[in-house]
Amino acid sequence: MKIKSSQKLTELKWLNMFEVAYVDKNGHNRYWQIASRAKKPKCITKKFAVPDAVVIVPFHTAENKIVVTREYRIPLADFEYGFPAGLIDEEETIEQASRRELKEETGLDVIKFTRMSPSIYSSAGMSDESVAMVYVECDGRPSKAGNTGSEFIEVELVSPARASRMCKNAALKFDAKAWLVLSEFAKYGHL
Repeated sequence: MKIKSSQKLTELKWLNMFEVAYVDKNGHNRYWQIASRAKKPKCITKKFAVPDAVVIVPFHTAENKIVVTREYRIPLADFEYGFPAGLIDEEETIEQASRRELKEETGLDVIKFTRMSPSIYSSAGMSDESVAMVYVECDGRPSKAGNTGSEFIEVELVSPARASRMCKNAALKFDAKAWLVLSEFAKYGHL
């Protein structure tokens, strides 16, 4: 498999479509369409190390609960359970983006970073978007004051027992990463 080139198909601000030309394992020329947040897809630039966004997994130390968001998502026409998340601004570190996004989406403050993933991918068949999973301890009172006009986010503090009930409820919609973390939190009682 060898990537040859890409052609930009759209001109949008936050996300664009590309057609990538490649040679398959049998030597045949092929094409694949992907979405990317970058000006050129990562399969061309090879800039895989720096994630596009952060997903913050906050543990509220005073409440001894995990912080979960319930956010309206247009593609789902419904609410999705997940974690505070957002794009990393240019020249911003992962830690800075994590502090900013947690405060904006939940009103809570990071008090300690406990672990961080490398760039990870959740839909590699259709996008090169990557995130860093950032586990933090946090404190404060939940607030929606920092939400933008396009955000409809509710904040919930969730115990292991509640996480278990949520993960078993097939009617709820989850971000894949959030379901995995919540199911582990339900099983073990800690992160």
